[in-house]
Amino acid sequence: MKLTIVTGLTALAVLAFMVELLRRRQLQEKYAILWLVVSVVMLPLAFFPFITDRTAKLLGIASGVSLVLFLGIVFLLLVTVHLSWEVSRLEEETRTLAEDLALLRSELGRPRPQDEIPHEAVSAQETAFDDQR
Repeated sequence: MKLTIVTGLTALAVLAFMVELLRRRQLQEKYAILWLVVSVVMLPLAFFPFITDRTAKLLGIASGVSLVLFLGIVFLLLVTVHLSWEVSRLEEETRTLAEDLALLRSELGRPRPQDEIPHEAVSAQETAFDDQR
């Protein structure tokens, strides 16, 4: 009985947290929908645990707990793969933007920000750095 209450409260907490993150615009909708679906699925399973036991028996799995753990691991694996894909895509986009910016600067003949520092200032900074060591 305690596990049912804890699971139900956890599902409600996740649901409330995701709604709050959406309200503050700190989480994109495409990610929030995923976690909202997870919390909505958790609610009935928390209060009616026999659903997982019956589903496990139909699939030939020993217990509902084993089914939930397996599905949880598969879900987390899929989320990890998706986030890795997103990071790879963003790294490629960042590299492309950096290359485009470098080309634009070279076409305009503008110096890079570190090239704008006068030589005397750089020498003074190097001297100060050497003094600190």
